[in-house]
Amino acid sequence: MTTFTTTITSMYTLQQPDPNYVVNAIWEVTGVDGDHTASIGGNTQFNSADQEGAFIPYASLTQAQVIGWIPANQIESAQACVQGQIDSMITPPVSPANTELPW
Repeated sequence: MTTFTTTITSMYTLQQPDPNYVVNAIWEVTGVDGDHTASIGGNTQFNSADQEGAFIPYASLTQAQVIGWIPANQIESAQACVQGQIDSMITPPVSPANTELPW
C-alpha cells in the first residue's frame, strides 16, 4: 500500500490585494510503498477573485492550509501518476527485444 505525502516547496506572492498575497504554490506529491519511492511536482495558481473566507497573513499560513487550497483533483491526479511510477518499479513493464534472426 502506498502512503502519499503532499509538500509545499515554494510560494510566489504579490503585494496586492494584501501584502504577500499567495498567487502560486509549488508542491510535490511523494509516494512510498515499501522500498519504492516516487514523486511528481505540480503548481497551482490562485486568483483573489476566487478567495473564500478571510485573508490569512502570510506569516500565519500553515502548510496544511495552503495544501487545502489545491483542488483535490490536482492532488489525486498527481497521486495516480506517482502510483503508476511505483507500480512500474514493482512490476517493470515488459518491452519487446530486438532478437537476432534465426537464419
